[in-house]
Amino acid sequence: MKKLLVVVYLFCLIQFVAGQNAVDVKKQFTLAAQQYELLLKSHPDITKFPQSSNADGSPRDMASSWWCSGFFGGSLWYLYEYTKDPKWKDAAHKWSMAVEKEKNNTTTHDLGFMLYCPFGNGYRLTKNETYKDIMLTGAKSLATRFHPEYGVIKSWEKFANYDYPVIIDNMMNLEFLFWAAKESGNKEFYNICLSHADSTIKNHYRKDNSSYHVVCYDKGGKVLAKKTAQGYADESAWGRGQSWGLYGYVVMYRETKNPVYLKEAENIADFILNHPNLPKDKVPYWDYNAPNIPNEERDASAAAIASSALFELAEYSKKGDIYVKNAIEMLKSLSSPAYLAPIGKNNNFILMHSVGHKPQHSEVDVPLVYADYYYLEGLLRYNAWLQKKKGKKS
Repeated sequence: MKKLLVVVYLFCLIQFVAGQNAVDVKKQFTLAAQQYELLLKSHPDITKFPQSSNADGSPRDMASSWWCSGFFGGSLWYLYEYTKDPKWKDAAHKWSMAVEKEKNNTTTHDLGFMLYCPFGNGYRLTKNETYKDIMLTGAKSLATRFHPEYGVIKSWEKFANYDYPVIIDNMMNLEFLFWAAKESGNKEFYNICLSHADSTIKNHYRKDNSSYHVVCYDKGGKVLAKKTAQGYADESAWGRGQSWGLYGYVVMYRETKNPVYLKEAENIADFILNHPNLPKDKVPYWDYNAPNIPNEERDASAAAIASSALFELAEYSKKGDIYVKNAIEMLKSLSSPAYLAPIGKNNNFILMHSVGHKPQHSEVDVPLVYADYYYLEGLLRYNAWLQKKKGKKS
């Protein structure tokens, strides 16, 4: 009987260890580097930013004013961070500086994506003061979209008949303002983050901890309407939106240590991970309430964002083991042939099967540059978690 118990124990231990090392980080970065070498070669013009694929399979490139323009440079910084190869540093600098002019752009709320993803990572890794100056200017531009009489950062100039729409994606830009608050000493940036995040908890989130996509405001913080743009319906849970919110509130807790934000992040994580329509491979459908599940498109970007966020949430939460387990499962799925593109295919993006805006038939079941960015970030966070575990054992 004792021998049987020992055998069972060893089997379980082997399975556990195998599960914790389910993704070969070195292999995945090697494959990512091969793809991005090809992507760089196919983009000699730094005014055309890699974005996705068109419906006919041709590459889709966008201008620096597009909200995704910073992700390519950010991904190149992540390749440099892992490989330490100076060629990635040079490429990352080149593509980061290509979005510099957007530091003066006051017509968008997406400057966190556009500036902090490339320059934030660049500054963190190199301490290049030029990057810092660019970001501080950009933070001031972003802050102009916050109006105290509304209490939130305005997203789009207009949505339907509403003049002050705010989308859940906007939570992702607060990390940029937190950084600017610390670097500049300007408390206003910090206070904007608190106001925006508190209003979002109050007005974007339902009782089941899912989020609306768009909330339209009036002065005094009055809510005029709760809508969707990229989701299936106003009352549905748009897949990537849930991941944006999760990531945003993990950042809110990191920067403030306010337990309200930790609880919100846990609530969102639990909604995602316990949803009956979350597939076994943990890669969400483009909307958790899409009408034709299981015959609906998956959104690899939603999984990549959530996986990265869950690794950090695990550091703060008592449910950390559960969050790490699910983060690894998501990464494992994304690293499988079901989502990882063959070298030279997929217009040289890393991941397949993301969804941008299905209601407008735009970017449906295609690669998306931000799916790659958060996938690489997730790999780095997973690698850091592995190294931390090894350190504890030694």
